[in-house]
Amino acid sequence: MRLFNIVDKVGETGEYILGLEDTGSHAYYLIYGRMLPYEKGRRLKPGNGHEELFMAIKGEFSVIGDFSGIVKEGEAIHLKEEETCYIENLSNSVGIYVIAGGHSREHH
Repeated sequence: MRLFNIVDKVGETGEYILGLEDTGSHAYYLIYGRMLPYEKGRRLKPGNGHEELFMAIKGEFSVIGDFSGIVKEGEAIHLKEEETCYIENLSNSVGIYVIAGGHSREHH
């Protein structure tokens, strides 16, 4: 068992992916993301053979795409494979979210 400090690893993209390089497992991953106040245009798209759960931790996010609506703190949406959405932080403070992802089927 291992402890991971994710928050301090967020780079210029606003996200850090805790995955294979950290855990040694290709079965799942966790993304921690931060968005500046009113930042918009960040894409959510799991990709071929993947599914993801996007959950708002701090702030409210407008979501446009295969799902459209507002995701508030503590709420989550489920995306599969090529489903695509774009998110916007509606808050006047830093928005924080996590994405839990994994493989829904074998892929290359």
